Amino acid sequence: MKIKNIITILVWIIIAFIPGAFGALFTAPNIQSWYITLNQPVFTPPSWLFGPVWTLLYISMGVAATLIWEKRKENKMVKAALVIFFAQLFINGLWSMIFFGQHQILQALFQIILLWFLILATIIKFYQINTLAGLILIPYLLWVSFAALLNYSFWTLNR
Repeated sequence: MKIKNIITILVWIIIAFIPGAFGALFTAPNIQSWYITLNQPVFTPPSWLFGPVWTLLYISMGVAATLIWEKRKENKMVKAALVIFFAQLFINGLWSMIFFGQHQILQALFQIILLWFLILATIIKFYQINTLAGLILIPYLLWVSFAALLNYSFWTLNR
């Protein structure tokens, strides 16, 4: 693999990690002070699981975006696909601020539903440009589906 390709992948992975880093600013200080005081759904995963799962998902987002970026000269849909990709990254980062930072569980639920639709739109656009790029994002959609169920459950148990 060429150095240029490695750098491109790393740049896209770093971009994909930005919402996670932003979200951590709100998540970390509120785990012990707020989150653990909530009534938890019985199917809530252990806290240690979220870091590794999100790490894999952010890496997969970066790889998928790289595959799309590589098609930018030959496919006119790349720009629109990346706009949607960046929109879902932005909404992804805001969710932690709303849920953990502002303690607004219902608003976070609306946010994660919007995120779910943006991820689906990203998958569809990516799939149209590069099949593998679209498929790589399916675990992300599945995890956010589970996270939305968790969010809904937190809301119903703590309103």
